[in-house]
Amino acid sequence: MSKKILIIVEGYTEESFVKNVLNKYYYAKEIFLIPTIITTKKNLAGPNYKGGVSSYNQVKNDLLPLFNDTSASIITTMIDYYAIPDDFPGFNEKPESDCFKRVEFMEEKFSVDVNWERFVPYLQLHEFEALIFASAANLSSVFIGETKHIKQVELINNKFKSPEEINENLQSAPSKRLISIFPAYQKTFHSNLILSNIKVDDLRGKCPHFNSWLTTLES
Repeated sequence: MSKKILIIVEGYTEESFVKNVLNKYYYAKEIFLIPTIITTKKNLAGPNYKGGVSSYNQVKNDLLPLFNDTSASIITTMIDYYAIPDDFPGFNEKPESDCFKRVEFMEEKFSVDVNWERFVPYLQLHEFEALIFASAANLSSVFIGETKHIKQVELINNKFKSPEEINENLQSAPSKRLISIFPAYQKTFHSNLILSNIKVDDLRGKCPHFNSWLTTLES
């Protein structure tokens, strides 16, 4: 029996990842993820503006209508934990512990606030670019001839047990590090190229929180 999963995503990069990587991975298992990009601003004169998270209400307003689709087994999210708005449930109550416990705490508060049986909240530690660090072996096919810079990515990876632990301040978040190493880095363009041929099982092995999310969706 097939499973339909609706997912609110932060932007076009996440939408592409869900459509072209996760759906390819799950096709044989008859699990189908349908992404919807968060609406940034409604535009009465034309298409709505899409992408980015500025408030919790913005997310919730796009999320709740998805529960009207009774054919969906699960409603979930893919939103960066880094720079998450401070009006998210649990933001000011996060425990003084490691990043995995903090994000799990906020996901639990998110779940309680939404209060739907089919809802599985997911916040990406610390942001989408953690998956790029987990795919460091693929960088050479995109940043051709930049061996020295790719080595810098590997050195950063070696400082952490998981790419998901690469921290979240303004200078050292994963995206900030990539831009520092590769000034030409553009999230939508380069991420799609790097992840287009990635083995999802490799990402799961390196990113425990990401793996836990997929395990929940599968079950």
